[in-house]
Amino acid sequence: MSVHSPRRPAQALMPNWPMVPDWSDLVARFESMPPWTSMGGHTIRVEENLDADRYTVRAELPGVDPAKDVDISVREGQLTIKAERSEKKEERTRSEFRYGSFYRSMLLPKGADEDAIDATYSDGILTVSIPLTASSSQERHVEVKKMSRQ
Repeated sequence: MSVHSPRRPAQALMPNWPMVPDWSDLVARFESMPPWTSMGGHTIRVEENLDADRYTVRAELPGVDPAKDVDISVREGQLTIKAERSEKKEERTRSEFRYGSFYRSMLLPKGADEDAIDATYSDGILTVSIPLTASSSQERHVEVKKMSRQ
């Protein structure tokens, strides 16, 4: 007699209630999500480009007022873009609205000049440009000294 029983198919406890998915399915779905995906679906899509002298981030932010709704900050080598959008459409008999907060953070490459960041907004695209300075850290070899026993 085996101590393992065959897996039974999931059955709804109440016929009109939706079935609860298997926990292993939920965990697999959660683990397959990219780390930048928020649970509410409010993400900022970005493109990053790293050239020899400039790091550029282009963020898709349609429908925002960059002067009021966008905040860009830099702290300890990390660039953070935050935005908030609210939109309301009214017709004669009904109205619709959309709103949400969005944010995205990314690590800056070595040599990024945090004091010289430039940001522009055009046609729903925010472009953040950061010049890169020559990195002062070069490879250096350390001599290993042999210690004599005393």
